[in-house]
Amino acid sequence: MSTDPRVLDDIVKAYDVRGTVPDQVNTDVAHALGVAFARFCGTERLLVARDMRPSGPELVDAFSRGVMEQGVDVIDLGLASTDLMYFAAGTLDAPGAMFTASHNPAQYNGVKFCLSGARPVGVDTGLDEVKRAAQEVLAGRGPASAARAGSFSTRDLLSAFADHVVSFVDVAALRPLKVVADTANGMGGLVVPAVFERLPQLTLEVMYGELDGTFPNHPADPLQAANQRDLQARVLSGGFDIGLAFDGDADRVFVVDETGRGLSGSTTTALLAAGVLRTNPGATILHNLICSRAVPEVIRERGGIPVRTKVGHSFIKQQMAETGAVFGGEHSAHYYFLRNFRADSGLIASMLMLNEISRAGVALSEVRRPFERYASSGEINTSVADTQVVIEKIAAEFAQFGQDRLDGLTVDCGPWWFNLRPSNTEPLLRLNLEAPTRDDCDQRVAELLALITSS
Repeated sequence: MSTDPRVLDDIVKAYDVRGTVPDQVNTDVAHALGVAFARFCGTERLLVARDMRPSGPELVDAFSRGVMEQGVDVIDLGLASTDLMYFAAGTLDAPGAMFTASHNPAQYNGVKFCLSGARPVGVDTGLDEVKRAAQEVLAGRGPASAARAGSFSTRDLLSAFADHVVSFVDVAALRPLKVVADTANGMGGLVVPAVFERLPQLTLEVMYGELDGTFPNHPADPLQAANQRDLQARVLSGGFDIGLAFDGDADRVFVVDETGRGLSGSTTTALLAAGVLRTNPGATILHNLICSRAVPEVIRERGGIPVRTKVGHSFIKQQMAETGAVFGGEHSAHYYFLRNFRADSGLIASMLMLNEISRAGVALSEVRRPFERYASSGEINTSVADTQVVIEKIAAEFAQFGQDRLDGLTVDCGPWWFNLRPSNTEPLLRLNLEAPTRDDCDQRVAELLALITSS
């Protein structure tokens, strides 16, 4: 094989594999990962699926060949959202590999792995082992093929997945709402209509629903405000009750109210947590440490138990298993559900949001108000020479305040707080800050950025 094994050092991230095609992610790499993941899982069968990126089919073929060489059967789910793959791994009790680069631009592709039951695979839970084994394959030192090659079959789980998503709400209780979804030419274009077909009282319009991994309309990254503008304008011009913005593999969703104003991931987490606690009194609910203080406040006010976690789906899912939490949310619009094999799903979150609007009987702009209590900076990235040196300098500057190192540095300054986290892959520091008012927030951000950039 011609691909340098060291490329895996660059493309294996904390939670998945991601890189540019074909210089970093190609059929050699996909084949090697297939061999390595089959060996790691040690199961008789393995699931595979892909998003709409043009490179997907050949990468899936190469990966499947590597899996079958190890005597493991492949079940190909075809085009799928990532949460459909998690559903399949849970219901079929088999490991899975989802070929996607999520919200990344068109030249990227990658793989999200999970074990049977949709259990996560991250660097600390097997991904590093898979990387090393794949490097051995690329170096020509991989394991021999099994005496009997595995079989290949296909399976369509879209309808079963849509039924599963709809099961999270009382369909009869939903009001006849007007919904517009911007699927950004991503996998939402497949799964969103399948779900809403089961909700006849709702009117759905899909923007950019054609599956096109070149993303001709705008990037499939709704975390960036610019990529929500088309949806916000359409909500207003069409008189919709709610807008839904999905990312490329449709496992995340951002919500827009009827005035065209977006909800943060924290607001959505708090709002959904309140609904979950109505049906699960006293339940444990997770939130990552970047979420607004409003999230644990709401959880406590509604009788629940908030648990603060590190950022990232592997940590959230592990904590859900350890604490018995029924729901978890992240600032980045990942929402996790116990009854969804502890996996995240933008569509399930959308269903629960529709349920909350229907139950309240008022517009979403009214429903959201009790859950928005502070001013937030959003995530601000700054390039620095040495992230750890800067973090230690900031920690010393704020030594008189409470601090913790759960994930980067979090400092509690009483009325306001901030978190500084280093990027896993770049010399970047990520700042998140929250204060009582917008003016206070902006002032504190300016002070922190001055300290960071002067290092």
